[in-house]
Amino acid sequence: MKPSFRKKLTLFTSTLKLSACTFGGGFVIIPLMRKRFVDQLHWIDDREMLDLVAIAQSSPGAIAVNASIIVGYHVAGVIGALISALGTVLPPLIIISVISLFYRAFRDSLFVGLIMKGMLAGVAAVICDVVLEMAIGIIKQKRMLPVMIMIGTFIANCFFKVNIAVIILCGGAVGAADMLFKNKKGKTGKQN
Repeated sequence: MKPSFRKKLTLFTSTLKLSACTFGGGFVIIPLMRKRFVDQLHWIDDREMLDLVAIAQSSPGAIAVNASIIVGYHVAGVIGALISALGTVLPPLIIISVISLFYRAFRDSLFVGLIMKGMLAGVAAVICDVVLEMAIGIIKQKRMLPVMIMIGTFIANCFFKVNIAVIILCGGAVGAADMLFKNKKGKTGKQN
């Protein structure tokens, strides 16, 4: 097998397995993607993964699909993005198609309802783990602006019920202003 084909096959099977074994949405798949692509395969470093996740979260659509597309593109270009998107959407598509055939039985089943409630607790724990892990990574880099944005976002959404679109736009504006300031500061430092 050619190395590029092997890499694309690994990308497809990785996203397929992650998507098939993940319940709870995109925030649950992010730490698993990090473990697979950063820790095991070493295709992406921690800093890049944080940036890719931020882009995936700010893009419209499902976070899991957005993240897999961005990671796939980063690893293997346009073909990688298509391959990873296919690997990510196939398991839910198949599962939902099967469930739709037996919808009434699933809807009325007490057992299925209890399982779903139990999964919610696990999903909440995984989301908390992702937030803490990302925050610790940012704090270790001594970058306080992202932490302040995260805290401000939490306060704005939970206590003041600010629309999430407004929060995203404000966070994007603050991030863009920070990058412009850093670029301007970097150019000034190089001229001296």
